[in-house]
Amino acid sequence: MARNFRRYRGAHPIADLNVTNLIDLGFMLLVIFMVATPLMQQEQAVGVNLPSVAKSSQPSKTPDEKHVAVGVDARGYYVDSPGNSLTLAQLRGRLGALAAEAKPPVIRIRGDASVPYQKVADLINEVQRAGLTRVKFDFKSE
Repeated sequence: MARNFRRYRGAHPIADLNVTNLIDLGFMLLVIFMVATPLMQQEQAVGVNLPSVAKSSQPSKTPDEKHVAVGVDARGYYVDSPGNSLTLAQLRGRLGALAAEAKPPVIRIRGDASVPYQKVADLINEVQRAGLTRVKFDFKSE
């Protein structure tokens, strides 16, 4: 059976579509994704080794640094000694005075375990408002 490849009408549009280039493009994209996917998974699966606290570790203190303990307990806020409790407005004034010093101290924030977290958050907020940027958190290690 012979086939005639002549077109009968010269002005008739060709309805054939060459899909070879599209198949090549598809395979090329497939190869790119096959190579790139394991690299993306390795980047996202970076293991983070979280720090642990030793029982005997104490915050390091250099001789020229001044540390001021600011905390909150059931009676209220305090600066340096839990014996004298302060209101939030009094604490704001004390923190402003500490921030006005020539070399502001390192603030060590202490929160009692029985105090609601909102009070500790208020304390952190007041330290930030005063412009004290050198902050450490004291904790109890078990």
